[in-house]
Amino acid sequence: MREHEVVIRIAVLALLAFVGYYVLLFLMQRQLFYPAPRGPVSTRLPSDVRRIELRDGDDSGYALYAAAGDSAGSRHPAIVFTHGNAERVEDWAGEFVALQRRGVAVLMPEYPGYGTAGGRPTQESITNAALAAYDWLRGQPDIDTARIVAYGRSLGGGAATRLATRRPVAGLVLESSFTSLRAFAAQFFAPGFLVRDPFDNLDELKRYKGPLLVLHGRRDSIAPFAHGEALAAAVSGAEFLPMACGHNDCARPWPAVLSFLQRHQLLDSLPG
Repeated sequence: MREHEVVIRIAVLALLAFVGYYVLLFLMQRQLFYPAPRGPVSTRLPSDVRRIELRDGDDSGYALYAAAGDSAGSRHPAIVFTHGNAERVEDWAGEFVALQRRGVAVLMPEYPGYGTAGGRPTQESITNAALAAYDWLRGQPDIDTARIVAYGRSLGGGAATRLATRRPVAGLVLESSFTSLRAFAAQFFAPGFLVRDPFDNLDELKRYKGPLLVLHGRRDSIAPFAHGEALAAAVSGAEFLPMACGHNDCARPWPAVLSFLQRHQLLDSLPG
């Protein structure tokens, strides 16, 4: 076999290998992106947290609702909190006490395919779960619908940002989030257009005009610090708070969140 024929054959085999890899990556990427914890948990919920059944089309879903503590107002502000990847809402059930004590209710929707929620996780289904939770919250008589805030951590930043551009919210908080999942495609030696669920937060933020607080760890090796800087720069007047942590080891930033809510007149006055 001539030398140039060998070169051509090697080039064709290499091309076929790349194409096969890209096809496999396209088909399997959701299994990589969503390592969803599944099944029921045996731990009991705190007494002030209850499970809410939700439904999106034919899929059964649920959320956890952490009730607000007593405050000066009869109707409470509320947060729709969307959690990170490889987490589940039960992991967060007892984490919002500091907010509840200041009269803030917190609703935590579970993602399709996570926990005991039906369906499969995709950009669309996760967004719809957040929207269904928001719509349920607006129907509660003790919630001030003008003071609902979207809050997303890590992957949940994609859900929270899409919620904030599809429903009226009083504010948006993004913690340890990212500009777009396409930014991580290079780690898999793949072009960004192969990402099926891009969660393009930068593009979504072009349509968001409300208050924004971005919290990001300086040592974040999963969603690098530059992602947080870019998110804050995308919205005029946004507040950016660097944190001395990585991605999953950050202390709960409740003082900063409460200060943000206070500055935008979203908290009730303290009783007395």
